[in-house]
Amino acid sequence: MISQHTSKKRKQPNLDIHVEAPVRKSRKMEKPAKDKRDKKGKARDTEFHVVRASLMLSIPPMFASNPRVGVEEMLDSMIMRYIPALRGVVLSHSNLLFLTKSAAIQADCPFLVCNVGFDATLWSPHVGMKLVGRVNLCSPDHVSLLLHRTFNISIPRHHIPQQQWKFEYGPAENDPEYGPAAHDETIEGDQAPENKEGDGGGKWVHHLTNEKLGGSNGFLEFTVIGLTVANEMLSLLGSIQEDPFSPEHAPKPGPSAKCTPSVSDIENVEDEPRADPSEEGEEEIESDEDTFKALGKMTDKVAAQAKREADEAAQNKETTREKKRKRKTGQIEINRTEKNRKKKT
Repeated sequence: MISQHTSKKRKQPNLDIHVEAPVRKSRKMEKPAKDKRDKKGKARDTEFHVVRASLMLSIPPMFASNPRVGVEEMLDSMIMRYIPALRGVVLSHSNLLFLTKSAAIQADCPFLVCNVGFDATLWSPHVGMKLVGRVNLCSPDHVSLLLHRTFNISIPRHHIPQQQWKFEYGPAENDPEYGPAAHDETIEGDQAPENKEGDGGGKWVHHLTNEKLGGSNGFLEFTVIGLTVANEMLSLLGSIQEDPFSPEHAPKPGPSAKCTPSVSDIENVEDEPRADPSEEGEEEIESDEDTFKALGKMTDKVAAQAKREADEAAQNKETTREKKRKRKTGQIEINRTEKNRKKKT
């Protein structure tokens, strides 16, 4: 049954999702919790859970004969997307149910507006949760992991214990003996080991045992310290520190570009003849001057030169205008004198 109402047009579906309590087992099947702490811990330690949600949709008219198919296609478009209302990534949906027996056509819009309910399976990790991922890429700045072969996790350098782990650079890409080309010639693709993702540009190894981070299988346990949502995709920020939320692990600025010259370097510099700073086109930059500071000075110089040229152009324009005005005034005086002379004659 379809009823008609007069109101504004609705061209796009309203994605106002209402989340109900998570779907759990019946009370008979549930075991009584020992205390509130255990009960809360169970709910917070799981990254996958099912919630009951309701959603208002505008079904296109092509699905008027079978609205369920249209709703299922619209729900399929939400899979593997982070939905803020659900606070997680939708993995699947089930138990679709129309909450009303009739749909509404608003004004002259042919879309069928109806409320539906469904069970959504979510991947919803939270800060403080411990998970296990597989090392995918290693670099001096971070370690990249894959969780469930799908989700990306990044562990920055300051969240890797530097007193236990150090980074070792791998062979260069153009190295004919140890580079990737050498492995391709000697080892076929079917016989290559599985966990070679993180060894291309280097790897993190233990100081004492020289064991690779993640072990032989590449699996590494980490603590979630942050969530990042971009383009409806959820990625995690992890840490393998013992106390990941300690202020000691805050990002620290890198080493300064300044360096202390040795005694031999100072002697060599003193022996070299110094260029005359008065020569045109040469600038003397002090050894302890930062590169960005030098670039800033050059930028200021270019800006001052541009301003000077603009002032000169404006002054020339004003002079030309004044000359035209005087020339015009003189011509007017000449014409007036000529006119008076003709009247006298």
